[in-house]
Amino acid sequence: MTQPPAYTAASLLKLLLNNILIWTSLCAVGALGNYGDLVKHGTQRSYSDILWAWVSSHLLMMVFSTCLYLIFMRRERLLSKAGGIALAYGVMLLGFLPLELMYIAILDLLRDKPGFGLQDIVSTAFNLRGFTIFLEFAWSTGTFIAVLAICTWRQARIREQVLQQSLNDVLHLRLDLEQQRLDALRGQLEPHFIFNCLNAISALVRADDKRIALTGLNRLSDLLRYALTASTKDWVRLEDEMTFIRDYLELQRLRYGQRLQISIAGDTANVLAGDCPPLLLQPLLENALRHDLDCHEGSSDIRMQFSLQAEELSIKVSNTVTDGIAANPGLGLGLPQTRARLELIYAGRASMHSERTQGDGQLRYEVEIRMPLHMPESAAA
Repeated sequence: MTQPPAYTAASLLKLLLNNILIWTSLCAVGALGNYGDLVKHGTQRSYSDILWAWVSSHLLMMVFSTCLYLIFMRRERLLSKAGGIALAYGVMLLGFLPLELMYIAILDLLRDKPGFGLQDIVSTAFNLRGFTIFLEFAWSTGTFIAVLAICTWRQARIREQVLQQSLNDVLHLRLDLEQQRLDALRGQLEPHFIFNCLNAISALVRADDKRIALTGLNRLSDLLRYALTASTKDWVRLEDEMTFIRDYLELQRLRYGQRLQISIAGDTANVLAGDCPPLLLQPLLENALRHDLDCHEGSSDIRMQFSLQAEELSIKVSNTVTDGIAANPGLGLGLPQTRARLELIYAGRASMHSERTQGDGQLRYEVEIRMPLHMPESAAA
């Protein structure tokens, strides 16, 4: 049930003036028809006199339609059931119609008998012609139906506006919640990335090679500068992201040396011109390193493959899997966070899935991301 509108003095005055304007227009049309008939029959009577006769005979109807409108708009339940409408119509017939007939009788007496009393009014009202009574009944019923239709339409509009506002509020609330979730993921992503990079530096320090450790710290500084800057953005160019990825791999190469072997294919100019969320690919490579190099003493076989079909970009990162050896478990945040970010940012237009595959006699773990090459237009706006 919608809240009934609150009326101020200004709104009531506007409503009354609108009713007067509508009724005056109707009276003007009716008076014009009467005036045309009189002219055809040669009767001399001014249009202003005919118009005033029409307006004066409908003054009470103007007040009635205004009051009826206010009642319907304030008592919405009357319009919600057929019984309420029938009750209102019955009250109108029993209450307003006799009053309207008495008003017509007063107008007749004013024209014919300047001095009259209540008995004269009642007597004249009961002696009105049947056509006059039918005409007033028709005017009253027509007014009732017209006001009923207008109020029903207005209340439907109000309910529609309230519903639309509610939907907008819910939408804004959902967007705010999604943004908060995304911000929370970003807040987790930065320390997660920093934590893993510091682990790499600590491994260099434990190796007691100060030169390599110092080089690693310098590379870490560059990586953190990009990570902290990019994490404040919704989108970055894939070209910038891949530059960051190569710097990240160079940092890891200080730790793993020649054991770190990775092939990157398909990063063409068209692909690098695309967009992606910042720090999207690093968790995938970190996961590959953890499941590959941390599980054996040999060289890695990590592959990153880009492929573009129409406007959909596929990114695959895979690594070998060594049976019977448990990988460094880490924090376990990278892949779940990446999947959650894709769901939030692309709203179902991107996906990520992982699986174990068998090929060339090797068991591999593959993670694939499918997403639009460019940012959604809504995000760009």
